[in-house]
Formats: sequence, C-alpha cells, structure tokens
Amino acid sequence: MRLGSISFYPVKSTAGHDVAEAEVQPWGLAGDRRYLVADEGGTTVTAREEPLLLACVARLDGGTLTLTGPHAAPLTVVPTAGRATVRVGPRDLVELTDCGDAAADWLSALVGRPLRLKWLDDPTRRPVDPAYGRPDDRVSLADAYPLLLATSASLARLNDWIAETALERGEEPAEPLPMRRFRPNLVIDGVAEPFAEDEWKRLRVGAVEFRVTKGCDRCVLTTIDPATYTKGKEPIRTLSRHRKRDGKVWFGINLIPEAPGRIAVGDPVTVL
Repeated sequence: MRLGSISFYPVKSTAGHDVAEAEVQPWGLAGDRRYLVADEGGTTVTAREEPLLLACVARLDGGTLTLTGPHAAPLTVVPTAGRATVRVGPRDLVELTDCGDAAADWLSALVGRPLRLKWLDDPTRRPVDPAYGRPDDRVSLADAYPLLLATSASLARLNDWIAETALERGEEPAEPLPMRRFRPNLVIDGVAEPFAEDEWKRLRVGAVEFRVTKGCDRCVLTTIDPATYTKGKEPIRTLSRHRKRDGKVWFGINLIPEAPGRIAVGDPVTVL
C-alpha cells in the first residue's frame, strides 16, 4: 500500500488542492482548516448551507493566504487583532481571530449574504471530542478530528454500487464520483479489499504513525457536485443501502497523529 495523494483545505468547506508532501502536526496537516467562514451571529457557515463556498480556492504560500474565486480578483488575507467566539460544530465554542473587512466583503459577494472569515491563530485551543481522543489531543477547524483518510479501493466499490443502483432504477448511470466529493486528507492506493480500513486501529504512513479514532459518518456535503455546486442523491442514497449503521452512513476513517513528521505521496503505508 502507498500514499496516493495528499489534499488540504486552508479554509474549511472551500475547494481543496493536492500537494506532493505535507507536514503533519498534532492537530492536522500544517495549514489545513485553520480558517473558516462564519455568519454575523458567530456560527460557522459551510458548503452544506452555501454550496458556492466550493467555488473559493484558498492557497497558502508560507503564512500568506490567498482567496481566488469566479466573482472578483484574488484577495490576500491579512488577519486582524480582533477576536470573537465562533460556534464550530454542535459542541465547540472557539475563540478565533477576524480576518478583516476586505475578506468579509469578498466572501459576502461570492455567496450573497454577510459573512466573515475567521482564523484559528492558536491550534492548541480546540480539543478533540473526549469520547474518542486523549485529554491532550487537539484539532484545527475540521469537523471533529485532525485528518480524514479514504482508500481508492473503497471509492471504486462505491462507484460500482452507485452504477448498479442507477440501472436497477432505470436511470442513466452517472459519471463515477471523484474522491474530492469526500474531502479526505490522505488517499491510500493498493489496498487489497474495499473498506478494509474499517478494521484498522493504527497505521504508519512513511515514518508517521496515526491512531484511528472512528469511521467517518457522511453528510449532505458529499451530494454537492464541486464543479456545478448542485445537490443530487448520490452518494448518500447508495451508502444508505450498503454502508448504513447506527442511523448514519459511513465512508473513510478519522486519524490522530501520534507525533509530528513529514509525509509524501508515494510513501509506504503499513497497518500496525
């Protein structure tokens, strides 16, 4: 098995991009999901509610964040000194730094309602859910855990199931879903069996070891086409048929690094 790709998302719920190598930090890949979009009331806004956020490409060059979108010129983001509490997910209230009026205006124009960009200046501030992590585990602004892993074998099987579902219903089979629908940080190639990762407890990627916390239950975000920003039925419809338990559907696994290190595409992957 080998590491097939590495993706990261500087701004939560915007378009991600691939990199050849990355630094693994205790709270996730360096630079991954350190920014998010919030409404005026201090609640996180994601592409689940505003699919046009997927039209925003956020790139980091050193510590400089640049936003690119179809509606305006690229914008270099400069965080300010102002902090405010933002609700991140259902359980966390996190103090974040505001990124100024220029970033707010840029995002508001993209989506069509008032929004602000926020930055997690101190990544040690947010603990992992204690039900699945240790007291000193931390996470950036990802939904719950530092990294998400998926395998190309599982996606291939899921796409086969989706095609079967369409044929059974008399529908024209759609193009296979790309992995970016699922927004993993790490994609593993060469896994012998689809969904073998369900049973993994620990693994090593290159020289970096990870704990598996739990499987990843999937939401409506996976049904949004990242090219057209429109919602469909898949993959939730087919996952509900083949991968449903405890009232949720599952694809991928969540990881916590055991120690910092560097990983690169092509690194060997070993289940421990």
